[in-house]
Amino acid sequence: MSTKRTALITGSLKGLGLETGKHLLKLGYAVIFTGRAHERGDKLIKELNNRDASFIELDVSDPLSIQAALDSALKTHPKIDVLINNAGIMGDEELPTDSLIDSANALNEVFQINTIGPFLTCQILVPLMKKNGFGRVVNVSSGMGQLNEMGNGYPAYRLSKTALNAVTKIFAAEARETNVLANSVCPGWVRTDMGGPDAERSLEEGIETIVWLATLPEKGPSGAFFRDKKEIRW
Repeated sequence: MSTKRTALITGSLKGLGLETGKHLLKLGYAVIFTGRAHERGDKLIKELNNRDASFIELDVSDPLSIQAALDSALKTHPKIDVLINNAGIMGDEELPTDSLIDSANALNEVFQINTIGPFLTCQILVPLMKKNGFGRVVNVSSGMGQLNEMGNGYPAYRLSKTALNAVTKIFAAEARETNVLANSVCPGWVRTDMGGPDAERSLEEGIETIVWLATLPEKGPSGAFFRDKKEIRW
């Protein structure tokens, strides 16, 4: 039986998720890439041409899809050691100038993907990680969700990321005194489809802290929020 650690990454057919998965493959991890586009996922696995890379269709906005995908993943990988909740959206209906009143239509969709989806994946996998005696959970958040520096604009996105940070704290507390570590990360403003071409950070810079948290040693930090490998305020 393989002794490789296995990582599952949501929303990993492009951007930060894809780049993180490629880096973990180089580090010797087995990586389960996930996304909603089955054809794109199958194409990606062929392009990677790596026996440790696999794809499972997963729509984080659909609880049934989450359960089915994780059931399938656990059949082929009895232990999922690392969960990276990367899938997220800004909200198509939101504008930078939106007020809380304007955001009502966007709230449900954005929360379902950015907050509820990660909660459900943690709900399924964290107990298994505790049973197996090892786990690393990385929730890809944003500085826009920091209460300490909360501003206006994109309220649904901001609220969803603040709530995601609460998910991190809750599951870190659930796993206290175990070798299951859960943290949030702000990758910064990265040149992805979401960040746009004018963003200040490259993909390589954006994934650095994600990979670091995914590969933390025993007794590493848990229940904290990081940017550039340094803890930041909630």
